[in-house]
Amino acid sequence: MTTVQYPTSPASKLAIDQLKALRARLTGNLITAESAEYDEARRVFSLLVNRRPLAIVRAANAQDVATGVRFARTHSLPLAVRSGGHSVGHHSVIDDGVVLDLSAMKQIVIDPVTRIARVGAGATSGDLAGPASAHGLALSTGDTHSVGMGGLTTGGGIGFMVRKYGLAIDNLLAAQVVTAAGEIVTASPDAHPDLFWAIRGGGGNFGVVTEFTFQLAAVGQILGGDLVLPATREVLRGYLDYVAVAPDELTTIAHLMHAPPTPYMPPERVGEPVLSILLCWMGSVEDGERALAPLRALATPIAEAVGPMPYPAIYQFTAHQAQPLAASIRSMFADELSDATLDAALAALDRATSPYSAIQFRGLGGAMARASNDATAFAHRDKRYLVLLLAIWLDATEDAARHQSWTTGLWEAIRAEGAGVYVNFLENEGAARLRDAYPSATLARLRAIKHRYDPQNLFRFNQNILPNVDGAERQLGRVQTNR
Repeated sequence: MTTVQYPTSPASKLAIDQLKALRARLTGNLITAESAEYDEARRVFSLLVNRRPLAIVRAANAQDVATGVRFARTHSLPLAVRSGGHSVGHHSVIDDGVVLDLSAMKQIVIDPVTRIARVGAGATSGDLAGPASAHGLALSTGDTHSVGMGGLTTGGGIGFMVRKYGLAIDNLLAAQVVTAAGEIVTASPDAHPDLFWAIRGGGGNFGVVTEFTFQLAAVGQILGGDLVLPATREVLRGYLDYVAVAPDELTTIAHLMHAPPTPYMPPERVGEPVLSILLCWMGSVEDGERALAPLRALATPIAEAVGPMPYPAIYQFTAHQAQPLAASIRSMFADELSDATLDAALAALDRATSPYSAIQFRGLGGAMARASNDATAFAHRDKRYLVLLLAIWLDATEDAARHQSWTTGLWEAIRAEGAGVYVNFLENEGAARLRDAYPSATLARLRAIKHRYDPQNLFRFNQNILPNVDGAERQLGRVQTNR
């Protein structure tokens, strides 16, 4: 019997009969280099990634995930997990290893009476938003419809309703998790509470979440859309000052950018530096109009597309973010942003290396801040702002170093005002930045839990938290005693 020809790393030399045996144990599909769908299946949203996994397990259920985990562990193969494929750190696909592809696990079951939803980890924000809206319900999830619920939620989940309804993890009741041992467990406040704490912000370090149980909120129409203002320091300052104290019902995501050719943008203003403010108001239209008045008063709007709409319609304003692209990203939380930082952002936009690049500002607070920083592994609830630097280009043949230098140049100019980082917006930036994501006490607790559930670090293609081998059980016992 001939063997499949794969890259030459020792872990990659598996006989074809071993792969056939794996395929026979799956309800879903096993995709290898010989499969017609291989090139499509290994593609992710980043144009900078072109990796060739040994095998892609397109799981149909939790048992398939467990089978894939056990296979990788038995054969000492690297293992990556893909939900939506948007990983900023490019962790969704790897060379010469096994990729657990959850994208087929899109099941969504909603009880409109209890407002509880069971959501497969391969579902996207858009997949959930539509069915939930049909019942007058919603969950605060990602700001792009194609973002997978798996990565979004385990990192925290900062979305369009974060100030009103908190993070996605604040609405998580339970999760089905496949552990590194290949066991299927339920994590909740009453079962595996340490694991439940860790997966709410600790990323994919502790197991593969295959299903989430969420409490949805009653959400009918929102007042939402895009308000486009001139890009000046005064407008930026006014925006930042207001969104930090605005009613909780208002969540905004603002981009300092060059005006795109949207249907509502005056053609003569396309390409002009602007502050594009995406708005989501949860409440009556009348109250929403009053809440938006301070933003409209900052300057004469260049363009506006704001009105009542069902919640899923907000994703039409970020639909372009679902297309494949290349990006260089830096981000930070901040409590204060100086005029010098605003000036640096405005100057950087003037010399942007791509017309698609932007600097994003989000006002936080509200419901997100009402939980304590140690309530979950997401430990930055008290931060006022989130700042994201985005160099974006659409042609993979362009000089990536040139675009990356734009991001890092602005980053070096403003990073001193940072106060932590959102783990979902981290590239591969080293151990110091991981410590920015997790304060020392949080990281120590996560390392102890990692040691209990994944002592061999099987789940390492992520923002990796190493198991605390020395004294991990002592640390875990202490945090459980203090619970």
